[in-house]
Amino acid sequence: MAMEYNTSPISLREAKVMLDGLVVADAVKATIKFTPDVWSGKQLGERPPSSRWLGGKITGDITRRRSTPFLKEKVMEYLKSGKTPELTIQGIMNDKESDFYAAYGSDVVTVVGCVLTGDFNLSSFDSEGEVLDDVISFNGKNFV
Repeated sequence: MAMEYNTSPISLREAKVMLDGLVVADAVKATIKFTPDVWSGKQLGERPPSSRWLGGKITGDITRRRSTPFLKEKVMEYLKSGKTPELTIQGIMNDKESDFYAAYGSDVVTVVGCVLTGDFNLSSFDSEGEVLDDVISFNGKNFV
């Protein structure tokens, strides 16, 4: 039964992240962004400038609790072959009790040609006993 009086925004907890078709079971947080390259300019007599998109950049971050040697394997794969690994990354928001889901279903974002960027923490130690979270940053080639 749908809620009658309250709105039901998307709960970001109801989601999953996939790398090359495999669910990242240890994912904690993820974002996928598009940042447009914006041109702005004016002609004589024009007070507010005109703007338009001239392309853009797809980026993202996945925070995961390390439970597999995924990053180490990608580094070793590159060092052995000399070829930059490309991934397909998919984010799926599937909060079945949200108003968004009721109107549109799951929200799926698939980015192809993803190349991992930033630092890869190959090993980490902490006397305080913290859990190990990796933040994996990436650039994407296209949104499909």
